Amino acid sequence: MKYTYQYRLLPTTDQKLTLNRWLRVCRFWFNRQLGERFQWWEQNRCAVNSCPLICYLSELKEKPNYYSQKKQLPILKKGKVTVNWSGEELDLSEVPSLTLQEVCQRVEKVFSRYISGDSQGKRSGKPRFKSSNRFRSMVFEGGGVNIHSCSIGGKYLYIQIPKMGLIKVRMHRCLPDGAILKQAQMIKKADGWYVNLRLDDPSIPKFNSDSITPTWANSLGLDAVLYKDDYLATSDGEKLPSLKSFRKSEARLAKVSRRKTNKKKGSKARRQLAKKESREHQRIARARKDHAYKTAHKLLKTGKQVFFHEKLNLKGLSRKNKPVQDDTGKYLPNGQSAKSGLNRVC
Repeated sequence: MKYTYQYRLLPTTDQKLTLNRWLRVCRFWFNRQLGERFQWWEQNRCAVNSCPLICYLSELKEKPNYYSQKKQLPILKKGKVTVNWSGEELDLSEVPSLTLQEVCQRVEKVFSRYISGDSQGKRSGKPRFKSSNRFRSMVFEGGGVNIHSCSIGGKYLYIQIPKMGLIKVRMHRCLPDGAILKQAQMIKKADGWYVNLRLDDPSIPKFNSDSITPTWANSLGLDAVLYKDDYLATSDGEKLPSLKSFRKSEARLAKVSRRKTNKKKGSKARRQLAKKESREHQRIARARKDHAYKTAHKLLKTGKQVFFHEKLNLKGLSRKNKPVQDDTGKYLPNGQSAKSGLNRVC
């Protein structure tokens, strides 16, 4: 069985600088590969309704794919690569090779989902070039990634990363015995660095759901109330309260956002307020996630085995209503005010 544990990283100042530099290199490598694929599509296509005698295509170039782009890494590692728009020089040789190859897999996956779709045939939108706010993770795998336990009260452990060494990790829960480390993913969040340890435990059997026959005694119905202070209503007549974490933090978040908007773009004050704004969003997201887990735990403690819930069309609930006009062009009430607060109810 494969599962993931997330821990808080406690890197030193030098390790933070190295992680930020590696993340910058991975982001550049992602955008470079994406740009090559877009450039190939632009240079090797012709409009459907154009005459082939007028629309001339030059000799077709080799289509970039995972293997052809991965072959560029040994050449780029021989020297420093200069970023065209900023003049910044990046050294790809300081980043572990398996980490850069994982970036190639990431580009291949997002582009294939854009062209042909996923396993269910659903196509994703056009991939975007990543900024520092959108590219925040690196993956380390291979024999160089190891876990070392520590002795300070059992509260810390160390993870060994290739080309960096040992990084301190805050161990808020113990690792299971017999688990094998397969992969380590470093994620940069608003309040620091985190690591996702992807573990494989062969001793845990595969979960098989039991066939349960629903009855009145072992079943519980759930309905989303979303009215005033109520969140859920059960078939037993109980109403679960709503947290309203965004409503409570709305004024504080609006104040920080307003101050950030008034600052000059690119200034130090704007960056500091942007970080403060991201921390507010992070608190709201964590409060919502914690409330969802506690609500689910409370429902499981009832002893019920089958839960029936309403199939909500969340996209339809949050989408704006179409405007309604009369014969003279005057706009009529379309019921938008009744659903204006659904996105902020929790």
